[in-house]
Amino acid sequence: MTRDYIIMLAFSILVGVISIVSLSYIAIAQPDYLRSDRDGVPFFTPQVVNPEGGEPLDMGELIRHYKGE
Repeated sequence: MTRDYIIMLAFSILVGVISIVSLSYIAIAQPDYLRSDRDGVPFFTPQVVNPEGGEPLDMGELIRHYKGE
């Protein structure tokens, strides 16, 4: 085993450990920014009924309409 091999092995192990810790954090802690979009609407929100036409609207579309975007 050469010095370069040992350094590359240590680097690979470090990257693997960082990846596993990061994915574990996302799975266990479930940060708030993963639960809703930038407008605060939770993902998987059911559609709302348009009172004028009766067709379903996406909640994000409704928010963008009232925000003027």
